Amino acid sequence: MNSLLCTEALVYSAGQRTLIDKVSLRLEPGEMVALIGPNGAGKSTLLRLLTGFLPPTAGRCLLDGQPLAAWPAQTLSRRRAVMRQQAQLGFDWPVEDVIAMGRAPWEADPNPALVRELMQLTGCVTLAGRSWQQLSGGEQQRVQLARTLAQLWRDGQPEGYLFLDEPTSALDLYHQQHLLRLLQGLTRRAPLHVCMVLHDLNLAALWADRLLLLHEGQLVSQGSPETVLQAPVITRWYGADVQVGQHPSSSAPQVFLTR
Repeated sequence: MNSLLCTEALVYSAGQRTLIDKVSLRLEPGEMVALIGPNGAGKSTLLRLLTGFLPPTAGRCLLDGQPLAAWPAQTLSRRRAVMRQQAQLGFDWPVEDVIAMGRAPWEADPNPALVRELMQLTGCVTLAGRSWQQLSGGEQQRVQLARTLAQLWRDGQPEGYLFLDEPTSALDLYHQQHLLRLLQGLTRRAPLHVCMVLHDLNLAALWADRLLLLHEGQLVSQGSPETVLQAPVITRWYGADVQVGQHPSSSAPQVFLTR
């Protein structure tokens, strides 16, 4: 599937505040992108604009040349999925049923074999039979990942755009590594784009193909981790004193705070 999601001079204002200021970017399948920036930079707001949950004040957000607002809801749901940082469910369903919710744009009765496959893929097998309210925050994040992948699953692989807001925030080291390895691997072998908000710059450097650095709603730097994660850039936009080194087993830059 040939696909392109792009923004043109995207603006979003709330009252007298401009939260996103003339942001233009392109997102294509086969890539993993991390949205980074200090608190209040506009990362989550931009994510909501990119997914169609917020209408822009000015500018455009286009999927295959068509504004997101012009897409029928069911069709758009088959092309993009969203994993929020915290998902509040008003019901206490079993894990399998929460994951099966992702198939709602496709079918009324999801295939149990597909649900089991996605549970295996995302490390949720040990959660089988448990209810949503019994899960820890990290376990809920893993179930939500399986649900969003189910939403994009077609012919044995995910296709489209997957957006995640702080997907590693409640995960331990093992599950952070598992999630990021999985997402990177899927972008390499499937027509999938992953765009995620990350606060951990070192995780972003190690796993993302491209970084988008926001500051006060503006896209102030973008490119490879090596391009963006330079000490003068981080100090300027984060206001922190840092040193930048190299990961011991890869070329990825790593950011260290100085005393």
